[in-house]
Amino acid sequence: MGTFISQPELLLLSLFPYGLVSFPDMASSTRTLWKVLAGCQRQLLTAGGPAYLGISHTATNKLPVRTFAALKTRRKDKKVEEVKEPKKEKKIIDDKDRHKPFGKTAWAPVDDVYIMRFYPRTIYGVTDAIDLLKSFQALDFTPHNQPVYIDLRLDMKLEKKKKVDPFVSTVHLPHSFKTEMNRVLVFTEDANQAKAAQDNGAVFVGGAELIEPILEDQISADFYVAVPDMLPKLIPLKNKLRKKFPKSKRGSVGNNIPEMLKLFKTGHEYLVMNDCYVQTQIATLDMPKEHIYANLQTVLMDVCSHRPADLGPFIERAIIASRTSEALWFRSDDVLPKPAAKTEEKEE
Repeated sequence: MGTFISQPELLLLSLFPYGLVSFPDMASSTRTLWKVLAGCQRQLLTAGGPAYLGISHTATNKLPVRTFAALKTRRKDKKVEEVKEPKKEKKIIDDKDRHKPFGKTAWAPVDDVYIMRFYPRTIYGVTDAIDLLKSFQALDFTPHNQPVYIDLRLDMKLEKKKKVDPFVSTVHLPHSFKTEMNRVLVFTEDANQAKAAQDNGAVFVGGAELIEPILEDQISADFYVAVPDMLPKLIPLKNKLRKKFPKSKRGSVGNNIPEMLKLFKTGHEYLVMNDCYVQTQIATLDMPKEHIYANLQTVLMDVCSHRPADLGPFIERAIIASRTSEALWFRSDDVLPKPAAKTEEKEE
């Protein structure tokens, strides 16, 4: 019969393959080896559980409770205290030898050539502005009969959060710059008024029979005037004529037909655009300086008549320019008549 060799003995044979350990000493060596292996059961016996059972049934079975280390909790990072930066004090800069920022507080230029945005805008008198426009035309060799325009910005405020409504006005200029008369149409059904209209230069005269040709664009005019009795019959023309529709506020409704024709045949019309702006032509550059001044004064006085004078200046900003020149700001107060000073006498 063959000799039975236990697993520890096989292990010893594998450790000593060259006969360093003899079989008589194998029993004592097996007991010594087991004592060594019993202390290392976590490393050897857990991986080879069934082999451990075959070595000895008398060894104490000490299974580990756990085979891994407990998870360490991460420490909470301490809050980093924010370091308050000290407030920086504003440095006072001595700007005596430097350019001030552009605007109304800037210094006046010392030379005739300068960067405009670093200095306050120059505001001219009316006569000086007209002289500059004429000199620009001579230096640039531009047309001498080019139109002269004005651009006004109005203060439309009234009392108690009210404002002036945008308006359309017609003014008779003392020195007309137009080469042709305006075309005026008169609405009337009275024979005498119709004859007076034709004698004073009306292009078209008639009653309700003119409504259909106007709607179909067969006839048109620059201005439309009417007698008060014709207004109810002209309601179909409101959407067609719009701002040209006869109104008493504009002076295009009345019984004095010759006077209305005198105004509208040679009159100059302007209107308020974008709530508070007036842009209109007042003259041509080849007209004498006095004529340009008179036309400008007439337009400004008519504009200021649409708001009470006791509320302050109506014109906030005024610009004059020709077609090819730069825009020149001018003082509108120099053109308008100064209000009479109110004197109160105290009785003693």
